[in-house]
Amino acid sequence: MPSAVKTSAPAPAPRSSVAEKSASRTSADRPQFRLRMRVTVGEAIAVGPGKVALLEAVEAHRSISAAAKALGMSYRRAWLLVDELNRSLKEPAVTAAAGGVHGGGTELTDVGRQLIVLYRRIEERAMSACEEDIRRLTALVSA
Repeated sequence: MPSAVKTSAPAPAPRSSVAEKSASRTSADRPQFRLRMRVTVGEAIAVGPGKVALLEAVEAHRSISAAAKALGMSYRRAWLLVDELNRSLKEPAVTAAAGGVHGGGTELTDVGRQLIVLYRRIEERAMSACEEDIRRLTALVSA
């Protein structure tokens, strides 16, 4: 009677160190830290990353419709966000002129421009102040 041949599974590959994994990752594969600040009033988000991005797009395109298109959202969604933002603030961030022969137009007010500057400055300072902890935190994440 033939003897049974015992086969063994291949030995597992040695685990890479975190440093080796980090070195071989592309930037798209690396863990990314994103800060998503919001100012809320009750359950409503008065100011958040989406509204700030929309304000930036309105400033660039001078149109809610063009801003919406640039951000891949519907005009209705953009209009509702602008309306909600304006109602949340003491003074509006966006003013719009009615359409006409040459179309309407949308402009940021001083409050809208100030909101963008403050939001982005807080983001930048928070990221800078926490840089070392963010690096350590993302190093714990495998990709």
